Amino acid sequence: MADKKPKKQPRPRAEPPRGFRDYFGAEVTRRQAMLDRITAVYRLWGFEPLETSAVETVEALGKFLPDTDRPNEGVFAFQDEDDTWLALRYDLTAPLARVFAEHRQTIATPYRRYATGPVWRNEKPGPGRFRQFYQCDADTVGTGSVAADAEICMMLADALEAAGIAPGDVAIRLNNRKILNGILARVAPDADEETAAAVLRTLDKLDKAGPQGVRQLLTTGRKDASGAFIAGVGLDGPQADAFLAFLQARRGDNAATLDELRRVVGDAEGPGLEGVEELSTIASLMASQGYGDRVIVDPSVVRGLGYYTGPVMEAELTFEIVDEDGRPRQFGSVAGGGRYDDLVKRFTGHAVPAVGVSIGVDRLLAALDATGRHRAGEAEGPVVILALEREGMARYQAMAAELRAAGIRAEVFMGAGTNMGKQLKYADRRGAPIAVIEAAEERAQGIVQLKDLVLGARLSAEIETREAWAEQPAQRAVPRGDLVTAVSAMLAGQAGAPEPA
Repeated sequence: MADKKPKKQPRPRAEPPRGFRDYFGAEVTRRQAMLDRITAVYRLWGFEPLETSAVETVEALGKFLPDTDRPNEGVFAFQDEDDTWLALRYDLTAPLARVFAEHRQTIATPYRRYATGPVWRNEKPGPGRFRQFYQCDADTVGTGSVAADAEICMMLADALEAAGIAPGDVAIRLNNRKILNGILARVAPDADEETAAAVLRTLDKLDKAGPQGVRQLLTTGRKDASGAFIAGVGLDGPQADAFLAFLQARRGDNAATLDELRRVVGDAEGPGLEGVEELSTIASLMASQGYGDRVIVDPSVVRGLGYYTGPVMEAELTFEIVDEDGRPRQFGSVAGGGRYDDLVKRFTGHAVPAVGVSIGVDRLLAALDATGRHRAGEAEGPVVILALEREGMARYQAMAAELRAAGIRAEVFMGAGTNMGKQLKYADRRGAPIAVIEAAEERAQGIVQLKDLVLGARLSAEIETREAWAEQPAQRAVPRGDLVTAVSAMLAGQAGAPEPA
C-alpha cells in the first residue's frame, strides 16, 4: 500500500492575536510627538528617564492585578530553562520598585524618574480594551511627604495641558486608601487580606454596577448583564452600608466633602482620619499653586491595583463625546496613580515611601482624536519627489537631500514605472503634504512644480466650479534653486503659520 501523502500544513492567519493590534506610521508618529511633549514637562520638573526590561520575574512583579481569575493572575508568564517563572511587565511601577531596591545605595534619594513603554495584561479583551498598551509614568521614590503627592498631581495637570488638553477640561480626582483601611478595620476587624482585597476590587466597580450593585457584590452576590451569577464578598448589610456611605460622601465642594469624610470615619484617631487630613493638605497645596480649580476630593476613586497604601488619584477628562450608540457621555479617565509605600519593602524589608502616576497613552490619544486636538504636522508624511524620468534619479535624490538638510522629511518615489497618477496616489496614501514634480518640460525651464496635496484635498471637497478652482491653485511653479524656500513656505502655510518672507 502506497504511503499516504503528507498532510499540507495550513498557512498561518495574517492577523495579530486576540486582544492585540498593530500601529501604523501616523499613529506611531502622533504617539511619539505627544510623549515628547509630556516627558519634556517631566524633565522640567526635575525627573530623569529610566528604561527597564519588558520581562521581570513573576516574584519581582508580585500579585497586585485585580483580574485574579485570569490565567497566571492577569500576567503573561512562562518558565525559563532554570525553572524560574518570568512574565511580561503589567505596569511600569513594579519594575521601578525592583530597580530602586537593587541600586538604592547609589541612587540619589528621593529618586525622581519617568518612563514610557508598552505593558501587557492577560485580561479579557473587548472594544477598545487591548492586552498590550502604552503607559507614561512619573514617580518619586524615597519620601513620605504629601507635598510629593501634590507635586505629582500638579505635574500631571501640566503634562496633560502640554499634550493638548485645556485646563478646564480635566479634573484631578483624589481619594485615600487609608480611609478605606480605617473603615475596614472599624466595621470588619476580622477581615483577612483576601477579603480586604475583594472589598477594594468591588468598590472600584461603582461606575459600572452602581450603588445597589456594589452592595449586592459586597454581600451575597448578583447576576451580571449576561445572567451569570457573581459571588459576593460576604459582608453583612451594615458593613456594606458603611462602605457605601464612604463612596457617596462627595458633596458640593472639597471642604464639604472633607467634613463629610470626617463624619463617616468617626472622631477616633486612626488611619481613616489621617487619610482625610492628607487629602486636605494636598488640596490646599495645589490651590496655593493655582491648581485649586482642577482638584476634586472624590471618595469614589478607589483604583484597582492592590499595592496602593495612601492617596490615590485619577485624571478625568470632563468634556463630552458621542459614544458608539450616538449618546453623549464624558470621556472619562486617562491617568491614575497614587502612593505605594510598601512596594520596595517587598525586596528590602525596609519601608520606602513612593508615589507616582501613570498616563494611559492610548486613552489620551483617543481623547485628542475625539476632540481634533492633535497639533498640526504631528502625523504629516514626507514630501514626495515624483520620479517621472528613469534617467533623472540622481536629480531627484539631490532634491530630497537638500530638503532633508533643511530638516524637512522627504523621499523619492521608488516604485515601478513613471506614471504620474500612480505616484500621486502613492503620495496621498503616505499622507504627503507636498509632491515635487520635475519632468522634461520643467527641467528645460529650470523650475519644479509643487503640488499642495493638503490644499488640493480641501479644495476638491469644498470647491465645485472650475472658476473657483482657478482662483486658488493647489499647484505652482518655482525656480529649481528656490525648492527648499518654497517648500518651507508651503508647509508653514499648511500649519497655519505665516509664510516666510
